[in-house]
Amino acid sequence: MERLRALVRLVPRILVAVGAGALLGLAFEPHDYPWLAVVAVPLFLAALNGVSVKGGILVGAGFGITYYAVLVPWLSVIGGDAAIALAILEGLFYAVFGALASQVLKHKLWMLWIPCLWVATEFATASVPFGGFPWGRLAWAFTDSPLGRLAAVVGIAGLSFVVALLGVLAYAAVLRRRSGFGLRAVALVAGLAIVGVSFLISLPTDGNGKSVTAAMVQGNVPGKGLEFLGRARTVTKNHVTATLDLQKQVEAGSQVKPDLVIWPENSTDIDPYKDPETRRDIETAVQAVKVPILVGAVTEGPGPNERQTTGIVWDPATGPGQRYAKRHPVPFGEYIPFRDQLLPYIKRLEMVGRQTAPGVGPGLMPINGVLYGDLICFELAYDSVVSDLAKGGAQILVVQTNNATYGGTGQPEQQFAITRMRAIETGRTVLIASTSGISGVVRPDGTVEHKSGQFVPDVYVASVPVRDAQTLATRLGGWPQWILTGLGIIGAVLALAARRNRRPADPGTPPVATPSAEKVPV
Repeated sequence: MERLRALVRLVPRILVAVGAGALLGLAFEPHDYPWLAVVAVPLFLAALNGVSVKGGILVGAGFGITYYAVLVPWLSVIGGDAAIALAILEGLFYAVFGALASQVLKHKLWMLWIPCLWVATEFATASVPFGGFPWGRLAWAFTDSPLGRLAAVVGIAGLSFVVALLGVLAYAAVLRRRSGFGLRAVALVAGLAIVGVSFLISLPTDGNGKSVTAAMVQGNVPGKGLEFLGRARTVTKNHVTATLDLQKQVEAGSQVKPDLVIWPENSTDIDPYKDPETRRDIETAVQAVKVPILVGAVTEGPGPNERQTTGIVWDPATGPGQRYAKRHPVPFGEYIPFRDQLLPYIKRLEMVGRQTAPGVGPGLMPINGVLYGDLICFELAYDSVVSDLAKGGAQILVVQTNNATYGGTGQPEQQFAITRMRAIETGRTVLIASTSGISGVVRPDGTVEHKSGQFVPDVYVASVPVRDAQTLATRLGGWPQWILTGLGIIGAVLALAARRNRRPADPGTPPVATPSAEKVPV
């Protein structure tokens, strides 16, 4: 009976956490209210303050599940059960955060440990299972905010730390009853100082004196959602037609001749090495423009019943040459973990087809004296893949993507925001080619030169700078994430170690009216 009463007392806190999770989801595209993150984090902490470890699990789960339900409803295109499963899976990480944070909040250094623990949680979600899902990082919401400029200095993990720290400072200044006037004043000044510093950061966009002219071709697809599957030849011919139209404009003098043409991921789903018709289509386009085309192709192999998602540099003189295979295929989208065990029970997974084998090595492609870094679709959200290109000397980044499955759902907008943040972090122009949108050009400071519509043909030619200078974030690489994660773990260990010897702590201001200010023993 006592446990039931304790659970009932916990319900208001869970409801506050659910509300905070919904607010955080609204911070991201397509809603785009980034500063809601600085409201959601302190509300979440207020819900956690004073609860036990078990209570923290429930409060954290309520926050995390709601957060991802609002963030990635686009996954319901695959199936409502898939969207629910992902929200629950990611919510479990925040359940662990809640359990640990409920104790860290009682430690004297809680204002440091909490944002570090948040980075550790994001690191975990971006790593496991099956390579992780790094879609919900706080940093992604701040592309259009001056705060986002910090990504060029401290990287994505560092920016997430800063956002979480602002939430902690807001909590200390406004919601925490035990905060004295001095602490409230310091928290307020520190928060304003962090935001003020971000306004002073200047992001250079000039190159090394060289520039290249590139054409991004969005040929469009014949249907939305899953309808485009099985219409590979039509998609390829759409991109051929768009490229031939571009050449006609060049010959008429209404368009500048490009140095490189970029086709998107899945611009051909039929292996051009083995299918004569597909090869002829590509050759027709390449011979028309007389410059290399970076083709997005699905190729067979390397093993039996395997395929790879690739970018192939197709030269007008030498044909297919350099090739990059996607290193981070999407689980249950491009390959099926535990395939033999799951297929008999989930027939829908048969739509995935052959297993996509991951590639080896970064997509560094020297083309006519310029080093391009190729990223394919979702893998632009993974730090290691982007870091390998930036540290490898890529002067321009290319994203080949296919968002046709999720067109009109908000997913393309979220991916475009992540792309813009990568431009800021690396200080590189990013050229995006999508089958159906969003294609475009993002400058090294994250500003948008061109952004296509969705489910329309679009060809854009841009002259962009070739850049060699590396940002501090590129030079630091993964160190900020590792250090902050380590500090978060240390803080959690210290808090748990002190748990038995600690005197009962004042839980602070409850987020809602509760029968007692005492700890909720769940």
